Amino acid sequence: MMTTLKTLLLMALLTGILYGACLLFKIHPLIALIIALIPNLIAYFFSDKIVLMSYGAKIVDEREAPYLHRIVEKIARKAGIPKPKVAIVETPTPNAFATGRSPKHGVVAVTTGIMNLLNSKELEGVIAHEISHIKNRDILLGSIVAVLAGAIVYLAEMLQWGLLFGFSRDEDDSPLEIIGSILFMIFAPIAATLIQFAISRQMEFRADEGGAKYSHPLYLANALVKLEKGVSMYPLEKGNPATAHLFIVNPFREESIMKLFSTHPPTEERVKRLLEMARKLRDRR
Repeated sequence: MMTTLKTLLLMALLTGILYGACLLFKIHPLIALIIALIPNLIAYFFSDKIVLMSYGAKIVDEREAPYLHRIVEKIARKAGIPKPKVAIVETPTPNAFATGRSPKHGVVAVTTGIMNLLNSKELEGVIAHEISHIKNRDILLGSIVAVLAGAIVYLAEMLQWGLLFGFSRDEDDSPLEIIGSILFMIFAPIAATLIQFAISRQMEFRADEGGAKYSHPLYLANALVKLEKGVSMYPLEKGNPATAHLFIVNPFREESIMKLFSTHPPTEERVKRLLEMARKLRDRR
């Protein structure tokens, strides 16, 4: 229920930002409202397909990836959800993500890089983390953020070029309208990033806890340590940073200052929490 409420509030907020952007482009208010609502509808019904397509993820059946399917089926049974589809992304960047608007439409995607890097237990821990996202219905919220945040950044860039070359200005534009356009260019992408930041960090901690429950805390802890090093060696060169929060660790290269605004909690903190869970689990035995 809480996730559904957050999703609706998020869609309303980002719709408002898109609506404001359309007004800055002098689009009729009714048409602006329709334009602002379209990305929400696309995000709800097609965000999973958009994300999979943008990274070239290929859905594979049990004959093509029996090893992966066995792990996904095992964890899905523990989580009490329908078995998600399985997809593979051809890239040396070690990572994984889940998408889909509900557990019935869930997809777990892993890269060839992560399959080469992790052992079976560590990969199980990662898949348990992703299935926890599906179980918690985080994937709809995360996918909507990815699509709408990307749309906001795109609009801001369009407005920037429009102002630069005078495409969006009329002679009768008031200084207030020009200032409003400049403020949108500056603050809209920041707002989209902060929304990603706030939502993703909370979801990652919760998915780590779920992953530890459906597998073992040490499996995921060891995997995160390896993934942190692996991504630093093979960062994702292509892709939209607006989707960074969908991955188990940020797949893009991060400069030191930008780590302060990362969509993911520090790996050290995540590992520390998982090790504490493992200690408590050991003490109960």
